[in-house]
Amino acid sequence: MAKGATSRVDRLLSALGYGSRREMARLAAAGGIVLDGVALRDVTGRIALTPDLPARMVVMGAPLDPLPGLVILMHKPLGVTCSHKEEGPLVYDLLPRRWRGRDPMISTVGRLDKQTSGLLLLTDDGDLLHRVISPKVALPKTYRAVLARPLRGEEGAVFASGQMILEGEAKPLAPAVLEVVSEREALLTVTEGRYHQVRRMFAAVGNHVEALHRERLGGLRLPEGMEPGAWRLLEAAEIGTIFAEG
Repeated sequence: MAKGATSRVDRLLSALGYGSRREMARLAAAGGIVLDGVALRDVTGRIALTPDLPARMVVMGAPLDPLPGLVILMHKPLGVTCSHKEEGPLVYDLLPRRWRGRDPMISTVGRLDKQTSGLLLLTDDGDLLHRVISPKVALPKTYRAVLARPLRGEEGAVFASGQMILEGEAKPLAPAVLEVVSEREALLTVTEGRYHQVRRMFAAVGNHVEALHRERLGGLRLPEGMEPGAWRLLEAAEIGTIFAEG
């Protein structure tokens, strides 16, 4: 958010998903908006969008939601979809319901398929989103794959060659790094985000991925002990680690 930015109170609260501007006026009249310990009755005035505002403002008895520019780290569980429109459980269902009404909208930074778990970022910062997924940045992403059949031994060289071409494509994959954990488990680090890439890579060498879990994105790792479905906001310093060496 730009330094020195301001907003009308009703417009800010509406953009954060609390309701329409008319509803915010009614809420203020009823004493439901408090700033620095004092009920705020006029929501047409402007307010500075400073980092401490969520700690200073109370709305409906709870601290103000995070201002635009939030970045969420989630442990995506199995069975939920990274989509705003598809049927069934969605990753957005794991967040506060009113956050669906935020403007700008919260979106996933890239996607994990329904049967892949692990580290997922969500944000309303479009610039950050595009930087993370940009092919020019080529952030490394590390996945833990459990395989149907034992590794044969040549997979690492094939993945690292930079010459592997997936079925139905013409452009070779960028080199990827395979770390063998056991005969049927491996870590694979890729720098691209092609459709079902990790699953298709193992299929191309005669194997099948039975379980897939993303452990790292750039220099950011999924915290140990973070339960599936859990999420938290990232601090500015943590956001910076995304683009640092892991």
